[in-house]
Formats: sequence, structure tokens, C-alpha cells
Amino acid sequence: MDAIKTTGLTKKYGRKNALIGVDLTIEPATVFGYLGANGAGKTTTTRILAGLIRPTNGTAVVFGLDAVRDREEMQRRIGYLPGEFVAYRDLTGRNYLTFLANLRGNVDWSIVDDLTGRLGLDLTTRIGDLSHGNRQKLGVVQAFMHQPDLLLLDEPTAGLDPLIQREFLSLVREAANRGQTVFLSSHVLSEVQAVADTIGILHEGHLEVVESVEVLKTQAVRHVDITFLSAPPTDTLRSVAGVKSLEHNAKTVRLTVEGPMAELFQIAAPFGIEQVVSHEPDLEEIFLSYYRGGGDQNVPQPVPQSIA
Repeated sequence: MDAIKTTGLTKKYGRKNALIGVDLTIEPATVFGYLGANGAGKTTTTRILAGLIRPTNGTAVVFGLDAVRDREEMQRRIGYLPGEFVAYRDLTGRNYLTFLANLRGNVDWSIVDDLTGRLGLDLTTRIGDLSHGNRQKLGVVQAFMHQPDLLLLDEPTAGLDPLIQREFLSLVREAANRGQTVFLSSHVLSEVQAVADTIGILHEGHLEVVESVEVLKTQAVRHVDITFLSAPPTDTLRSVAGVKSLEHNAKTVRLTVEGPMAELFQIAAPFGIEQVVSHEPDLEEIFLSYYRGGGDQNVPQPVPQSIA
């Protein structure tokens, strides 16, 4: 059974289209990174999946449960961290988590203790007196503590310091290893790249692409420096399929290459290669290519979108 399946998911706020016909399938025990600029529709998608708002058109199904029709049953299977986490200011962290544990039932408090220890969270302090970062830690704990089948995390590391961000990413990967599914909505590209199995790029309400990080990297534009034993064959290299630009200085050429580089190296090898330095693409470069309008040239866009 799919963890998440959306079909034609559309949401309008008045005349504004927040989501437009989003088709997405996510299998269990995966980490899905949902990328997009502010206003792209990430939070709207997450709130629909959490059963907090209704789509204008289309459907969202979580573990076979419709997010509208079966909302209460579905919500028992999710842990949700909103982009702006708020809680009862007059309660201590411990009182707040105890309240949630009583509502949810079957919460192992040793898991709470482990989470708070790893995140460095003091549960004796009144929530209203916590810093933004510590309130965010509390939000992480309440989402993870009952080990839900699905974690919906909207900008989860906002306000966390770098060391705690690293610990959070470990929690995400451990959750997936236990068989939980993680839907991680973020514009922090490095954190998505660190833990996601697959990413989706959302642009102005449209889901532009869904693909594994590794496949995106192999098909993205990358940069490579090749140093030859003698003068480089610049004209020959410029004619290689996928080479978009070439600069050279003495015996070294710097190439911008789109897609696989096997043909480039096969052609360059007979000329005597001394050194190769490849600058691997990261999600930032891939992500920006879509927002410059170049994504469709680099990455295939399967429909319907599906991840394994």
C-alpha cells in the first residue's frame, strides 16, 4: 500500500492557485524531500496531507485513508510538525508532552527521554519562556515521540543550531530505517540532500519533477577540470555531446557538461590526461535550474510521479 497518493490535487485561495493538479505517489519507509521556494505550495500540500485543510479538487490518500473522509483515523497514523509550531505557553514541556501522550495513547516515555536528551531540551521550563530554537525542539519531539507511520515535517529545522540540525537528520534517517515514511518539506537544500531518497520540486503550484537524488545528479549540469600532458584538444572537446561550455588555460580545460560524462572521457583519454577534478552538482544547482526555467532540459518528468 502506498504511504501517500495524491491525484489531481488542487487548492485555490480565492482566485489564487496554490496547488495545481499534483499527482504524487510515495511508498512506505522512504524519505521524500519536498522542495520549493516560499509560496510554491509546500505548506498547503502538507496541511492537506495532515487533514487540516480540504483540497479544492482532487484527492489525498494516506495509507489508504482519504485525508478528508477518513481524517480522524488517518491523523492517528501521522506525526505533524507545522512550519510555525505553537503550543500552550503556560505549560512546561513535560506537561505538554504528557497531555499529548494521554491523547494519543501507547507512547513509550523512554522514547521521549531519548529524544529530549539527543536534542538537548529541558522539559521543566514553561513553553512561553523557551527560545525559538527550543520551542522547535519541542515540536520535533511531539512529532516523533509516538513513532507514527508517517512524519509530515514542514521546515523542521527552522531555528535549530547546526549541531542539533545534524542530530535531527539522524532522527529522520533512523525513522525511515524503522519503516516509517518521512515527508520533509523544506527550502534548505543541504538537509534534503543529506537524507532524502527522492525529491520533488514544486514551482508555483506545479510539481515539476520527482526523481531520486542520484538520478538528478547524473542528469544535471556539472563542471569538470581536465589537465592534459600537453596542449588540450579544445576543438575536439567542444564537439562532444553534452559539453555546454569550455575554458582553457595552458594545459587545463574547464568544461560545463550536461548529463553523463563517459563519452567525454573516452574521447579525451587518447590525448593523455594528467589529472581530472570533477565538481559534483548538488541540489542547489539542480533546484535553481528549475527556477530559471531550465529544468525540463536536464531532467525527465515522468507522469504520474512515483517514488520507490
